[in-house]
Amino acid sequence: MKKMRISSRLLIAFASLAMTAVFFLPVWFIFLIAPQYPEGLTMQIWLTKLSGQVDIINGLNHYIGMKHINENMFPEFGYMVYILGAFIVYGLMVALTGSRKLLLSLLFLTLVMAGAALYDFYKWGYDYGHNLDPKAAIKVPGLTYQPPVVGHKTLLNFDAYSYPDVGGWIVLGAGAIFFLVYFLEWVRGRKFAKQNVSFAKSSVVVASALSLIFTSCSSKPEPFVYGKDLCDDCRMTIMDPHFGAEIVTTKGKVFKFDDVHCLAAFLKDGKVKESDVKQTLFIDYNNPNNFIDAATAHLVVSPQLKSPMNGNAAAFATKDVADKKGAELAGQTTDWKALQKEL
Repeated sequence: MKKMRISSRLLIAFASLAMTAVFFLPVWFIFLIAPQYPEGLTMQIWLTKLSGQVDIINGLNHYIGMKHINENMFPEFGYMVYILGAFIVYGLMVALTGSRKLLLSLLFLTLVMAGAALYDFYKWGYDYGHNLDPKAAIKVPGLTYQPPVVGHKTLLNFDAYSYPDVGGWIVLGAGAIFFLVYFLEWVRGRKFAKQNVSFAKSSVVVASALSLIFTSCSSKPEPFVYGKDLCDDCRMTIMDPHFGAEIVTTKGKVFKFDDVHCLAAFLKDGKVKESDVKQTLFIDYNNPNNFIDAATAHLVVSPQLKSPMNGNAAAFATKDVADKKGAELAGQTTDWKALQKEL
């Protein structure tokens, strides 16, 4: 998997290091306001302690049977600094390695820690607001005083507010940066994947085109399909396997002819330029499955051959064989250049 960009890694490192400030700042606060306390009462929760007007809040809560708030109620104060420290180190490790998989695990860890912290706070608040002293001076049957985990709640004549303090906002901001970086890297990965797919498709097209070009450029003569192929000059169906000829162009195109006369006429009419002709070939009269290059072919011309379009010429691989056939048919032995001038 591709590593994250340097900018993403720097953001993760910055967010991780920023959380070191949480060791020295309050993480959460609870704010109470009532007509008799218009300026409000505040309790701040740190990683290792409580601060604020805790004594006044305890004095008020005593009348309705709530427990006294003290640091012994929070065993988390004994290990929260270590959890945060490990979290910071893990974030720096993600930044150092640039691993997207580790970043994903960091996001999962962030969600787990946030969920665990809120649940732990909820449990404390539930116990604090429900387990009341039955000997309290003020008792309201059925009424409980659980403070809100996040947000606002009315408790008797008090409005209670519970929100992150400076340290909490830093942790939330760091988590938001982690998620933002992951999202941006995910988008980048999708674009990269699309580019790769596009590049792969383009490569396939280019490779296919090159393959076609090279295949075309190196094309060989095509076997005749007798009874199906048409002569490219007279447009007659090619039937006789002894007199065929072909032209292969420099671009790999193949033209087929049923007679040497059609081949000569095709070239004479300029249907293909001489400069575009790569090969001119004849069917070997004695071996119809073989082609002979026109430059080396030995041609026998005789009326007794009776070729399809009266060219009456047949090609042979060697001069001896051609001379023998020429003598047999009372014909003339020649080559392609000479015959082309006569046709």
